[in-house]
Amino acid sequence: MTVDLAPRVSALRTADELREIALAGVEELGSGTDHEATAAEALAWVARTFDTGAVAVASSMANTVLPHLVSQHVPGVDVLFLDTGYHFIETLATRDVAAEDLDIRLVNITPEHTVAEQDARHGKDLFATDPEACCAMRKVEPLGGALDGYEVWISGVRREESITRRNAPLVTFDHKRGMVKVNPLVTWMRDELYGYAAEHRVPMNLLLDAGYPSIGCEPCTQPVEEGADPRSGRWAGSTKVECGIHVI
Repeated sequence: MTVDLAPRVSALRTADELREIALAGVEELGSGTDHEATAAEALAWVARTFDTGAVAVASSMANTVLPHLVSQHVPGVDVLFLDTGYHFIETLATRDVAAEDLDIRLVNITPEHTVAEQDARHGKDLFATDPEACCAMRKVEPLGGALDGYEVWISGVRREESITRRNAPLVTFDHKRGMVKVNPLVTWMRDELYGYAAEHRVPMNLLLDAGYPSIGCEPCTQPVEEGADPRSGRWAGSTKVECGIHVI
């Protein structure tokens, strides 16, 4: 099911309350320790701690493992998809199949301005001249606004993806947004991701089999050589390695 952004919790807990909840989660789930909880255990904690309407999943639709896994613990969970206007058609197709097949509430998030409006304001192809500004306007700011209606957000960040994510926590307090953040797949390796997808027959982006282990906007994503850093095809040729959504 696809819906417009419409948070389902009228009264959210304060940032101070959510900070305490995050700290309790770190202790209970052993975040960052040798006894770190599994993805299922972390999501069971989320289900016990938060109302369904206070939980959001952020998904780029490179695969739908995370939305499927979360929906097993939080049925009907809101899955936020950032429709930047630059996505591969394969990514949009994955989003549409997920909305139809999974027990989720797909929320399509769009930037304030269309690509054409952005071109008129800032010059054509801002992604090439100022990728930081482009990501800020088309990803970071829209997601920040969308997350205002939730207490916890769940991402698919995994430590093996890149050096910038090597120390990503299982659960933390997102100081930038004043809410709890959970990364249930943080310890998963690529084989575990694909194994889960095969076992549960969840939709996968077709580009994954075409040399794109990490998929972002079409103009800024290239295929990579087998065995290379999975994110080396993102903003290739520049020093940029993250869009700015994940502050780790």
